[in-house]
Amino acid sequence: MRALSPRPRSPLGALGTLFLVLAAVVATLVGTAPAARADTLICEQYGAATIQGRYVVQNNRWGTGAAQCVTASDTGFRVTRADGAVPTDGPPKSYPSLFNGCHYTRCSPGTALPARIDGIAGAPSSISYGFVGDAVYNASYDIWLDPTPRTDGVNRTEIMIWFHRTGPVQPIGSPVGTATVGGRSWQVWTGSNGSNDVISFVAPSALADWSFDVMDFVRETVSRGMARNDWYLTSVQAGFEPWQNGTGLAVNSFSSAVNLGTPPTGPGEPGPGEPGPATACSVAFTPSVWTGGFTAGVTVTNTGTAPVDLWKLAFTLPAGHRIDTAWNATVSPSSGTVTATALGHNARIPAGGSQSFGFQGTYSGTFAPPSGFSLNGTACT
Repeated sequence: MRALSPRPRSPLGALGTLFLVLAAVVATLVGTAPAARADTLICEQYGAATIQGRYVVQNNRWGTGAAQCVTASDTGFRVTRADGAVPTDGPPKSYPSLFNGCHYTRCSPGTALPARIDGIAGAPSSISYGFVGDAVYNASYDIWLDPTPRTDGVNRTEIMIWFHRTGPVQPIGSPVGTATVGGRSWQVWTGSNGSNDVISFVAPSALADWSFDVMDFVRETVSRGMARNDWYLTSVQAGFEPWQNGTGLAVNSFSSAVNLGTPPTGPGEPGPGEPGPATACSVAFTPSVWTGGFTAGVTVTNTGTAPVDLWKLAFTLPAGHRIDTAWNATVSPSSGTVTATALGHNARIPAGGSQSFGFQGTYSGTFAPPSGFSLNGTACT
């Protein structure tokens, strides 16, 4: 902040004094107004930032050594630098994008993913793209499926939804016909990139905005034998694959939710694109407290009708409370709003069943229990 030079003070009388008091009050109120979130510039090859407290924006410059930067905003991101070019008959330069779920060990906050396909009632999503005309690229969703609830590495099957493409680029594999998914017609391509199977749904013309159910594409993929209902949806991603240039491309807004529960199967149940029932849950918290320290046992019960896989229980510790160690779950961070994540041996909570974990910690002042328990994004009683 630039320093201001002092000015001589002159007597103002009672009216002037009142004015100064009012001005001070206004200045105080303005000073306590919440500041707008600043945009975040990301230029590191695999740099990332969290937006809206629930999605991860990633630079993901995996296919080139040329510089690339993205700027994460409150609602999405824009590509602010995209140097270099690669041949259009090969893989793209990168995949600047944002996602809900887990990607190469990085998981978005509070995500319900991975989740078993047959335990997802719906996965509503929406996108608003900003295109440019002086680049070669596609605008696409990446939807990842795997036989296991993995949170790292490459999944078995990749679903790509091509919303737009420019230049002589095409999906992996070859065209195998058309399909109507989500009420729209798509050209379908299938193939393999050597690491995983790929099925691509290509829009016949540019599609800049759309709200749809990701599970429509997942179920179409299952029906074609490229996945199974006992596999897992691990992440939902949206962004761009540029081959040449790409500066100015933007995801103006993005949303992605996963509603756990029984998928619709008959009349009267939610249809495609409509939210399904959320997971219901209850939590029992049992502490043992001494001066300055405590241990606690936590039991989370799935009171819903479908199993919960790879569960995550979020809750908020009171001020001055801190977790030092935990068992039967990974708990982080150590204070504030924390998340307990299942381990391999207790990753599933069956319908009507429960899982337990515990932790030890310290506190200052008066001990109080945590609050705001939520299981995979759904508030618990």
